Amino acid sequence: MTGDHPAVVDAAAWRASLAAIRADEKALTEMHDRLAARRRAAPWVAVTKAYAFNGPEGALALPDLFAGRRQLIVYHHMLKPQDPDPCSGCAMVGDQIPHLSHLHARDTTLAFVSRAPIAEIEAFRARMAWDLPWYETTDDFNPDHDVNGGFGLNVFIREGDAIYRTYFTKGRGMETLGTIWTFLDLTPMGRQEKWEDGAAWVAKGAPYQWWRLHDEYGTP
Repeated sequence: MTGDHPAVVDAAAWRASLAAIRADEKALTEMHDRLAARRRAAPWVAVTKAYAFNGPEGALALPDLFAGRRQLIVYHHMLKPQDPDPCSGCAMVGDQIPHLSHLHARDTTLAFVSRAPIAEIEAFRARMAWDLPWYETTDDFNPDHDVNGGFGLNVFIREGDAIYRTYFTKGRGMETLGTIWTFLDLTPMGRQEKWEDGAAWVAKGAPYQWWRLHDEYGTP
């Protein structure tokens, strides 16, 4: 081998190095758990303004985007009208979305919104072979939720007819997303497992026990 690569050592030294890395990885996992607990305990802000969207079947309002579930995660995709060069970063986010049935099993909907007309959204979605829900936003929904020309992610929850905004991230805050767990960790209800701190108002079960093959949940 040539080049300035790391040292080559015997198996014992390799395992010792790995153990030191593993200790830091476990500490980071514990920090992620503490941050998720802080998100669950963070205050909410009421969404009092009405917003309009277009979907493949016609006009919708923000409550419709929940699709009957309690939580809504919205990714603000940068696709714009007559977009000659769709954002490759946003496309990578779309390519990493997990099978949505697992989120649905936790009473959570994930949807994309963009400024592009719905016909152009549908054409691009078909090109990307995505089946996630994606809507045209027609008003100030993006800037009102801190997305001003770029991309971002917002989390909402419903309490009866009331809607609350609970979390927002953008930029490198998107880099760790892509699994069911990382998405649920952004929500006020979390993974809904007994080991989680906080959110005493959320019904919780044992970890692993709610997991299913994605066609076994019995809900769309």
